[in-house]
Amino acid sequence: MAPRVWVAAERDTDAVAGLMAAFRDWLGHDKPEDDAIRRVAAELLRDPATEYLLAASEPGAPPAGVCQLRFRLSIWTGAEDCWLEDLYVEDGARRSGLGRALVQTAVERARARGCRRIELDANEQNPAALALYRSMGFTTEPKPPGRTLFLARRLDS
Repeated sequence: MAPRVWVAAERDTDAVAGLMAAFRDWLGHDKPEDDAIRRVAAELLRDPATEYLLAASEPGAPPAGVCQLRFRLSIWTGAEDCWLEDLYVEDGARRSGLGRALVQTAVERARARGCRRIELDANEQNPAALALYRSMGFTTEPKPPGRTLFLARRLDS
């Protein structure tokens, strides 16, 4: 049976927050705390520039995967871009097609909004994720010549 993927609504706050907390744990972090994740997830579920997708192995099953999408207008394309910010599938549901179904739905959602591109980052030490994204048409060098690098700076006080 094919995985079921849906756009999360406010009633799905606990499911989104639980899966994002599990992702935090999988990453080996202890922050943000569960209450903060739930509070921010609830706020983001009301934000028209953000969508969460949830995935279950079959109808009626609880969600075992989550994907966060952020949309923003780009001066370079004159249309929205989609940033696939987070993608997580519980350990027991990996290799079941949930990740692929989430990415496919993310692409469909981005197209439906008129996005001209979808971007993400993935750790080079996560070959399974890189293989998935590459198999779905994502490239690691979208802007030749030279390498495009993801840069970040913490602004903690």
